[in-house]
Amino acid sequence: MAIVKWDPLSEMRALQEQMARLLERSQERIGDEPIEGGLWQPPTDIYEDEAEVILKMEVPEVDLDDIDVQIEAFSLVICGVRKLEREEKQQNYQRIERSYGPFRRVFSLPAAVDPESTRASCDKGVLKIVLPKKTSDHPRHIEIEVE
Repeated sequence: MAIVKWDPLSEMRALQEQMARLLERSQERIGDEPIEGGLWQPPTDIYEDEAEVILKMEVPEVDLDDIDVQIEAFSLVICGVRKLEREEKQQNYQRIERSYGPFRRVFSLPAAVDPESTRASCDKGVLKIVLPKKTSDHPRHIEIEVE
């Protein structure tokens, strides 16, 4: 039987590398959004065309009364909570993999969005927020006066 010399520094370096990779992956998932409190982050798609910016967020089994949508300055803030419903016949859970609890998502808005005309709807567990863009004025020619 061979004797292997224990090197605690190599184990610490390996642990440090694993922690660095874990931190990098968590930052990739969040992107440029600030790290907010909450147990889960509903997946969201954002796209735009010439007339509007559209956001679609998956919120299955979340009551509409438990979702709050606000526009603050140049940010769209969506907060809510998905509650775990415990019924008598379901108390013997084998596994719980879906996330429950509060969530908060903050999205930066372009200056061209008209917050007064924003509308939201929910269908089949997908929250849809439509942010119309402001109608751009035609370029105005400015005459230069000679003094």
